[in-house]
Amino acid sequence: MMAFEVINPGLFACIQDAGRHGFMHQGVTPSGALDMHAFRWALQLLGEEDGNAIEAMVGLKLRILQETTIAVTGADLDARVDGVPVEIWRSFPLKAGQVLSFEKRIDGMRTYIAVKGGFDLPRVKGSVACTLHEGVGAVLKKGDRLSFMPKITHQYRHLRAGAVPRYDQEITTLRLLPTYQYNDFSDKAKDIFFSSVYKVTLQSDRMGYRLQGESVEGTGREILSEAIALGSVQIPNDGQPIVLLVQRQTIGGYPKMGVVLAEDCYRLAQLGTGAKVRFETVSLDICKSKNKENI
Repeated sequence: MMAFEVINPGLFACIQDAGRHGFMHQGVTPSGALDMHAFRWALQLLGEEDGNAIEAMVGLKLRILQETTIAVTGADLDARVDGVPVEIWRSFPLKAGQVLSFEKRIDGMRTYIAVKGGFDLPRVKGSVACTLHEGVGAVLKKGDRLSFMPKITHQYRHLRAGAVPRYDQEITTLRLLPTYQYNDFSDKAKDIFFSSVYKVTLQSDRMGYRLQGESVEGTGREILSEAIALGSVQIPNDGQPIVLLVQRQTIGGYPKMGVVLAEDCYRLAQLGTGAKVRFETVSLDICKSKNKENI
């Protein structure tokens, strides 16, 4: 059987792809891989333009039931094959009977495991992305078998060492483009927001990262709920910023300081509880150039 068998699902392992786009007007969140940079590289290392992957945190253990080729990117979670450490950010072969495991967190939070040909799953609105609160897909559980397409390649690729991201830093800087509600905040509120160092809280998840630090005073204005973009930074009533990510609600009514660059959202998604972040402004021209780089 061409499949992986889940021996241990670890923490919230699920199948993700590039997301379910074009349906926010129907109340459907995009979802998809939290770290799109790592996800895209997992596909590229297999020579795939499109596909899906397992998004996993520490503890995942899989038994390979059929020879195949995989790529592992993202967080360094001490990846091992039959107990022997393996390098990540590369593609490599696996034989039937081998066990792939992720033993402990070394750098980052989420790893991506892609298989040549992709996992064979039904699509909902054009995507296989797991979105639990919308009843689409499910987290992996012990005994699950993940079927994949019967494709094997003997062309193995790797990302050069200097290009491999390092996630755990003393303070991670998030670049923010101020948006139209920015000027509704007082100068004092802006000063606090940009001078503060915030910590990632335990309440952070695929929907958004909740931060804790010096409280930012709101705008005092009542605003209508509106569409929410990736990276929107809401300031709720308690003054603690929330950075909204891929599984965000489609509309929201809290005032927003601005939008964090997509590539910084990917880095944020690799930070664990207690990690420190700060914000700095970025110009629209830089945002446009970064967007072109990512096309």
